[in-house]
Amino acid sequence: MENRQNTTMICLGEEQLYELVEKLFDRLKDSQKQKKLWMTKEEAMKELNIKSPASLQKLRDENAIVVSGLSRKNLVYLRSSVEEYLRKKTRKF
Repeated sequence: MENRQNTTMICLGEEQLYELVEKLFDRLKDSQKQKKLWMTKEEAMKELNIKSPASLQKLRDENAIVVSGLSRKNLVYLRSSVEEYLRKKTRKF
């Protein structure tokens, strides 16, 4: 019994090829965003524009952001909670 693979040849113009590549890139970028549910301490501090780990600790203590981890040294922050905190604290001028 032979193992055969069916091969399909697709011919595209240059413009169509670039459009296809761009759509593929956008899909990959979106899937990466979805996979990144949790943030590291450094990412959370950067997103919140804070320099001090103590400020991040204060937000954790106040339950302003959702945190998880197996130990105190290896915590991760729920991205959506950090984004929600920023939305609540945003002022319109």
